[in-house]
Amino acid sequence: MGTTLAQKIIARAAGRKSVTPGEIVTATVDLAMIHDSGGPRRVEPVLQELGVGLFDAQKVVLISDHFVPGETDEGARILELTRQWAKRRGVPFHDGEGICHVVLPERGHLKPGMFVVGGDSHSPTGGAFGAYMFGVGATEMAGVLATGEIWIKVPETIMIEWEGQLPRGVTAKDMMLKSCTRLGMDGGQYQAVEYAGSAVRALSMQERMTLSNMAAELGAQAGLIAPDETTAEWLRDVGGDPGDYAGLCTDPDAALLERHAFDASSLEPQAAAPHSPANSASVGEAGEVRIDVAYVGACTGAKYVDLKAAAEILKGRKAAPGVELLVAPASKRDQDRAAAEGILGALEEAGAKILPNACGICAGYGTHRLGEDVTCVSSTARNFKGRMGAASSKVWLASPYTVAASAVTGRLADPRDMLPEAVS
Repeated sequence: MGTTLAQKIIARAAGRKSVTPGEIVTATVDLAMIHDSGGPRRVEPVLQELGVGLFDAQKVVLISDHFVPGETDEGARILELTRQWAKRRGVPFHDGEGICHVVLPERGHLKPGMFVVGGDSHSPTGGAFGAYMFGVGATEMAGVLATGEIWIKVPETIMIEWEGQLPRGVTAKDMMLKSCTRLGMDGGQYQAVEYAGSAVRALSMQERMTLSNMAAELGAQAGLIAPDETTAEWLRDVGGDPGDYAGLCTDPDAALLERHAFDASSLEPQAAAPHSPANSASVGEAGEVRIDVAYVGACTGAKYVDLKAAAEILKGRKAAPGVELLVAPASKRDQDRAAAEGILGALEEAGAKILPNACGICAGYGTHRLGEDVTCVSSTARNFKGRMGAASSKVWLASPYTVAASAVTGRLADPRDMLPEAVS
């Protein structure tokens, strides 16, 4: 019997020829990623109590993104602590360059076949590059930093296949909202989810990152995509090394826990009603939803491809009166590229306020948190009650296309009629 991609990566990390779902093994960690919120301020006290240092400083990557730009006294103190720790411990440090899940791969830290842990729940993003990457809490991360190892129960795999071609104006975010509706928030059962099919293979790397990122919303531990030439080319472009990824795929005869098939060609723009990504349906089914804020932000929804999608809608248009249009590019590198190509200018001309390259209000940080009774349409991954601000606020999740279209109309809107090809 064949084996899954998850089994192959975990077996290598465990120094085994093979592993079986349900086994508990100790795996060697190739890389550990931490950020300013759950990183130094949480793990250093544990390391000091244990009287140990880092297993390998060059295999630990620290990224500041949650408290950036340090607008509060607390945020400024935490950022200073983070910077001092980076100097003292000598780890690779990306300070204020953007959100960790975007900065980590764009700085060439990931490659296919790696076994990686991250101190954040959206760490499955690394699975887009054929790495087994998952999130852990601060206490467990301290153990990883001290030993370079972690135990893991070998997961079964849930295969999600998308065949066909996505229609114009429909994105990976729509695919994920549809998946959340079918499988539910616990559908992943803390297993490995793997995305496959012709529609997945046709996606850009940043769109694949959206799929892997939101494996967390399915309740999965990891969100894998088998590496291919698209992966390798992207990694080479950012100065990374794809290595030898031949055979890093799930064998045709591998045992799966579940298989779910979707038709990409029939997918419509989706919107998830408050307060769960699983409350998704086509935008047309949502009815009349007036909005106060349109937010293009987060690791899920403000990468270069997301900014470009929003600009396709907003170019030559304005946000509706009374609608606050906020854009928080996921990384400085993506923001700089968008600026050079006129994308950022189109967003600003439409009335967008450009926010720092940080997690921002997606994670409940910063000065733009949602106020009482505010209705927001957002390109973020989660719309849990109170996550982005006041408990009385309401957040609808959608793609950057849909967020932009909604900003223009002042209500939740299908973006397809606003795309350039449809403009008369």
